[in-house]
Amino acid sequence: MRGSMEHHRTVKPIAILAVTQIVSWGTLYYAFAIVARDIERDLGLSSAWTFGAFSWCLLVAGLASTPAGMLIDRFGGRYVMAAGSLLCGLGFILLSRAHDALSYALAWTVLGVAMAGVLYEAAFASLIHAFGALARRPISTLTLFGGFASTVFWPLTLALNSNAGWRTTFWYYALLQLLLCLPLHVLLDGPAPGPQPQRARVDSDLSLRQALRHPAFWTLAAAFACNSFIFSGLSVHLIPILHGLGHPMASVVLLAALIGPMQVTGRLGEMALGQRLAPATIGKLCFAALPAALLALLVCGRQQTAVALFCVLYGLSNGILTIVRGIVPQSLFGARNYGAIAGALAAPSLLAKAAGPLVLAAVIDHHAGAALLFGMLLLIALASYAFFVRAVRPAARVFPL
Repeated sequence: MRGSMEHHRTVKPIAILAVTQIVSWGTLYYAFAIVARDIERDLGLSSAWTFGAFSWCLLVAGLASTPAGMLIDRFGGRYVMAAGSLLCGLGFILLSRAHDALSYALAWTVLGVAMAGVLYEAAFASLIHAFGALARRPISTLTLFGGFASTVFWPLTLALNSNAGWRTTFWYYALLQLLLCLPLHVLLDGPAPGPQPQRARVDSDLSLRQALRHPAFWTLAAAFACNSFIFSGLSVHLIPILHGLGHPMASVVLLAALIGPMQVTGRLGEMALGQRLAPATIGKLCFAALPAALLALLVCGRQQTAVALFCVLYGLSNGILTIVRGIVPQSLFGARNYGAIAGALAAPSLLAKAAGPLVLAAVIDHHAGAALLFGMLLLIALASYAFFVRAVRPAARVFPL
């Protein structure tokens, strides 16, 4: 009986967060790529304002991530994530009723605060506090399910937008947040305490202030930020970019749908090899996959086989990177103040996410060629790899990785 209860308390938070992460990433992040141009046309906005409001949303999320993490450190994820779902519902309602530039920007401001409370950083902090030293596998399991967000919500948003329009689409997404994610987050709780790390390790866990003074914090933050810039820009613009290379829209959507399963494949691989490979080694592999993916598009982007290869490597990299973001900060800085430290680490990444769509929109609007666009992204990806290698080098570590 006791074993059954322990299993239930272990599975429950993972199952809850698996559902809410798919819905939250799908509605808050991936849907925008499908509806952005329709919003721009219907509201009479410029491309810069349309994508700029989404970038502002990510900027707000970055500013709110550290306070959200501190609240989770103190109170746990239950109430913080429930409040995030409530704000998501309100933000989507405001977005569905937007009639001008200001109301549109207000909706994305509310959604930015909500992002800090419902996306991976909040979920990882909740799992770290629930599972302690045993959080690596729950984090990997959660990201395994979260990888389906784009696969589910790109086609779903395309179908809803085509049949009912973007306003109704976001109204439905508000209901998903309020009627599904909010009640699930209210039910969220942690399992009974399991084996804890040795006392010496807990006592040596860094505070937020100590982490901010550690050189590994800033190089790791730079590595994550460079990747976030690329992933956010391409998440919004990938489909139109590939279509602009001469690929039919149906083929582009089909190929882009490979990204989700590849994210899942990468996470399955991490779960299988994670006990044999150190987090630093896994991180190096996933950081190296992104420049390889971009190189394929730079060299042969007009061939569908190259696009497919890009989607495979891009998905694998993004999938594993999500786990790396969850486990490497704990390995470097400890678990006691994980929420605050992870929130602070996430802030530069969310700022980069905010810049990514806007910068790529400006590059595209100035009719830059594919070679310039992919070449720029390739250089940023190589810089990201170099920053990560420096962050996890033995001399920079607080704890063994």
